[in-house]
Amino acid sequence: MKISDWLDQKEREKVNVSQIKLPQNMVYSEDPDETIFFKEVKPCGLFCTKNHPFSTVERFGHWYYCRGQDKRAGIHSSKLKWTFFTRNKDIALQTAKAHIE
Repeated sequence: MKISDWLDQKEREKVNVSQIKLPQNMVYSEDPDETIFFKEVKPCGLFCTKNHPFSTVERFGHWYYCRGQDKRAGIHSSKLKWTFFTRNKDIALQTAKAHIE
């Protein structure tokens, strides 16, 4: 089952899908149709492999999956991770940008 179909099904079941966690078998089984936004804060250099704050918006069908690590977590932190699903592209972009600025 595609991610967008699964979200549609959950929405029909009256589940609030905005903060829903994807089933583990779906997390890596489907590539996004499009990556609309990506920004990472990496002041320590290109080759650093530690955690860095980032925000991304990916489209799966008519759903936008926003995720990242909030900039307030700081460099090399693994805290303040967030996710958000919406059908509204503008809200998705605003949310992602708010977490990284």
